[in-house]
Amino acid sequence: MPMIRAALALAALACAEPTAAPTDTMNAVVNRSASSSSFSINATTGTVYVRLAAPRLADSEAPHAFMHRMFASADAAGARRLVVDLRGVTGTDARLAVPLVHGIVARGRFARAGGLIVVTGSNTFSALQATATLLGQYAAPQFVSDYPAL
Repeated sequence: MPMIRAALALAALACAEPTAAPTDTMNAVVNRSASSSSFSINATTGTVYVRLAAPRLADSEAPHAFMHRMFASADAAGARRLVVDLRGVTGTDARLAVPLVHGIVARGRFARAGGLIVVTGSNTFSALQATATLLGQYAAPQFVSDYPAL
């Protein structure tokens, strides 16, 4: 049954990469981010750390191209664990979510228990909160938050 759900998720995400360009009405959200998304790979631990930031008009790399490059680098390095930091995104569209979820579900080593850590924060909402929810349905992430303990 889990394989069928994963196959359905891949089929749903197999559509063409999002190509919608930001419009002037999106600038308020797009320009909130002070920096671009980035990633680093620790070859010793086999861990990829990716920090996502809302796509900006000034970014030279499209979100799906960034995700493709990040996953290609992770594959080449033989990474076994992925840490996705969603704290830098306070609202965006699906241009980050679709290639992220697709890439994780397509790589069983990240979708398995212990292979994915998702960092959320008090500002994680909108499309990225939905992304965290999707990852919880189609992978086995460990969620970490900067929320204060109650």
